[in-house]
Amino acid sequence: MDLFAHGRQAQIEKESPLANRMRPRTLDEYVGQTHIMGPGRLLRRAIQADQLSSLIFYGPPGTGKTTLAMVIANTTESHFITINAVLAGVKQIREAIATAQERRNLYGQRTTLFVDEVHRWNKAQQDALLPHVENGTIILIGATTENPYFEVNKALVSRSRIFQLRPLTQDDLRQIAQQTLSDPERGYGNLNVHIEPDALEHLVDVANGDARGVLNALELAVETTEKGEDGRIQITLEVAEESIQRRAVLYDKEGDVHYDTISAFIKSLRGSDPDAALYWMAKMVYAGEDPRFIFRRMTIFAGEDVGMADPQAMGVVTGCWQAFERIGMPEGRFPLAQACIYLATAPKSNSVFAFFAALSSVEKEQEADVPNHLKDGNRDSEGFGHGKGYLYPHAYRDHWVAQQYLPDALQGKMFYEPSDQGYERQIRDEVARKREAQLAAMLETGDLGLEIGEIYTTSPKNKGKEAWLQRTISQAGQALGQQREQLFELAAVQRHHLVLDVNAGSGLLTWEAVRRAPEGAVYALAAATTDGEALRQQAERLPELERPFILIGDLTELDTLLALRGEENLQFDRILARNLFTQHAIRNIKPEILTALADRLLPDGRFCLIQTIPKHGQRLHQLVDWSGETKTLAKKVAKAEEAIYADESDPLVNWDETDVRVGLESAGFTIATHQLDREKGQRRLTKAHLARWFGENGDGTYGRRLQEAGLSEKEINKVHVLYKRQLEEQVVGWETAVLYLVAQ
Repeated sequence: MDLFAHGRQAQIEKESPLANRMRPRTLDEYVGQTHIMGPGRLLRRAIQADQLSSLIFYGPPGTGKTTLAMVIANTTESHFITINAVLAGVKQIREAIATAQERRNLYGQRTTLFVDEVHRWNKAQQDALLPHVENGTIILIGATTENPYFEVNKALVSRSRIFQLRPLTQDDLRQIAQQTLSDPERGYGNLNVHIEPDALEHLVDVANGDARGVLNALELAVETTEKGEDGRIQITLEVAEESIQRRAVLYDKEGDVHYDTISAFIKSLRGSDPDAALYWMAKMVYAGEDPRFIFRRMTIFAGEDVGMADPQAMGVVTGCWQAFERIGMPEGRFPLAQACIYLATAPKSNSVFAFFAALSSVEKEQEADVPNHLKDGNRDSEGFGHGKGYLYPHAYRDHWVAQQYLPDALQGKMFYEPSDQGYERQIRDEVARKREAQLAAMLETGDLGLEIGEIYTTSPKNKGKEAWLQRTISQAGQALGQQREQLFELAAVQRHHLVLDVNAGSGLLTWEAVRRAPEGAVYALAAATTDGEALRQQAERLPELERPFILIGDLTELDTLLALRGEENLQFDRILARNLFTQHAIRNIKPEILTALADRLLPDGRFCLIQTIPKHGQRLHQLVDWSGETKTLAKKVAKAEEAIYADESDPLVNWDETDVRVGLESAGFTIATHQLDREKGQRRLTKAHLARWFGENGDGTYGRRLQEAGLSEKEINKVHVLYKRQLEEQVVGWETAVLYLVAQ
C-alpha cells in the first residue's frame, strides 16, 4: 500500500459510521456474549491459544458476529481474509483459496477466511469451500443471521462449531455507550458530551439488544445537537427520542424469528394463555406480518387443537376472517384479536388426529374389502346381493342401530377417542356405549371368526417372574446411569455452560458434562490422587481444547486449586455432585466451605446433587424369612439394626436429607427442589459380604453391633447361620434412599 492509499484508508476509517469505528479490537474491549466469551469458555480459550477450528456465528443483527471475527483477526497469527457473501462470488472464493495455498506452501502459515452473511451464498458457492475446509487449507469463520442448520450446507455445518449470539443486555448496551463517550480516538472522548440518564435509558431500551442501533442513535444525537454556551453537547430525553423513535423488532418473514414467533403463538393458544397469545400476535402485526397468514394458522389450530371440544371454533375463526377481508386494516385487528382470544380460551382436544391413525392403518394394513351390506346395491343387488342386510338407521329408535361398519379384519379397532373436554365430554359416553353395543351385537350373531384388531383382555403381572427376567449383572451400572440421567434432567446443562463436578470420583458425572457442554468447559475435582490421575489419562484422549480440567484435592482446597490456575474468580453455571456428603458428612463440613461453594455459583446457576442417604438404607433383617425362628430373636435383631442407624457418633449415618437441606441453606443456598426416592434394585450377596458382616468369630462390623445391642454369642451365631443359609450367593431385592436436590 503506497502513502496516498494509506492516507485514503485512514480518512475512510475516520469518516466511517460510529458503529464501525467503535468495533472492539481486542478480547478485553469486547462486550457481551458472556455465555460463549466469558472467562473459561471454550471460544475464549481457543482465541487466546490461537487454536481455532472452523466456526459459524449465528445471531440477530447487532450482536457482535462481525466484531468477534475482527477481534480474532487482530489476535490470530494466521493470515486473515474477509469476504462479504453479498458482494463476493466464486471468483473471490478461488482467489482466497489460491492465496491460502500460497501462504501455506511458502511460509507454512494458516489462513482464516471470514465470510460475512454466509447464508447468502448458494449451494454451489458453499460447496466450493468444502474441500479446502476439509483438508485444512483454510479455517472458515462464517457469520449469519439465519439458522445455519437450514441455510448453510450440512457438510459445512458438520465440520464447524456453531456459536449462537444473543441480543445484548441493557447493561451491555450502557457499557458500549459509555465506552463511546469516553474514547478520544474513535468515539466522542474529545467532545464535551453529557447525556442525561433518562436519555441513555431510552436509547438502550428502544435499541432492543442491538449495539449498532444504540450507536447509530447516539451518533445522530451528538452530530445534530449544537454545543451550548458552555461548549457542552447536552443530550436530553427529547433529543434521544428524536434520534430513535420506534423500537427495533427483530422479525424476518422468511427467517428463524418468523417461525419461532408463530410457534410461540400457536403454543400459547394450545396452552390456553390468552395474554401470551395476544402478545406474540401483536409482535407479528407490529413487525408487518400479513394477518391472513395468522388467520390461516388459527384456522388450522381450530381443527387440530380445539377440534370437537368446541365444534363452533372453526366457524368463529372463519367468520372473523371473512369480517377482516371486508373491513381491512386497521379496524380488521378487532376480528383478528377476537379469533385469538376465542381459541385461547376454548376447551382443547386433538382427537381429530384420529384421521391420521386411520390413514396410517390404510397404509399398513392389507387392503380390506367393503363389507357386503355396505356396498352399493343400486346396480347389482340382484346379481351379487350387494347391500343386502343393511339396516337403515332412520328406521330405528333414536335413528341408530348396531351393525358392522368396519372391514372384517378391523372389527374392534378404535381410531377416534373423545376427550373429556367441552362438547366431547357430552358425547364421550354415548360413543363408548354404541361401540360396546356394536361389538356385542357382532359376537351374538355368531361372527366369532373375525380377527379383532385390538386385544381386550389383560392379566395381572407376575412380579416374581418380571424380577427374574430383569435380573442382570449390569444392574448396578444401569441404576447409576438412571441416577445420572435424572440429575442432568434437573441440571438442564447447556452447550456453553461452565460445569464443576465437585466429587468426580470415577467420572460418572464428568464425562456426561463434557458431552453436554462442548462449547463451555468442565472442571472435575477428585479427592483421591488415583481417581484424578485416572481421569487425566482418560482426558488425554480428547483434543486439548475439549478436555475437562482435572483438579486433585479436597473440597477445602478448591479455591487454592483454581487460584493456581489463575482462575480465582471463576464462577460456574452448574455445580454437580454425587454422594458429596457420604465421605464428608454434612454435620462435619465447616459452613464456610459450603459458603465458598455457593460463591462459586453464578447468580442464575444451579447446584445439583445426587446423595444416597445411608440412614434410610436397606435393613438386612428384612431380607430374611424368620418364620422358623423365635419372634423374640427377630425383634432383637431388628432393634439392634435400628440402633446402628441411630448412632449419633457415626458420621456415616448420623444425618439425613433434612440435615443436607439445612446445611446448604445455612451456607447461602436456596433450595429450588428436592425429592427423596426409594430406588429398588437388586444385589448379589457373596461370601465376602457375610465375612465382613460377621467375621470369623462374630466380631465383624454387623456382629459387633448385635453384641453391643445385647445379643448373646449363641444368638449371634444363630443369626449368622440363618443369613448364610438364606442370603449367601443370592440375588436379593435391595432398597436405596436417594436424594435429588437442586439449589440456587
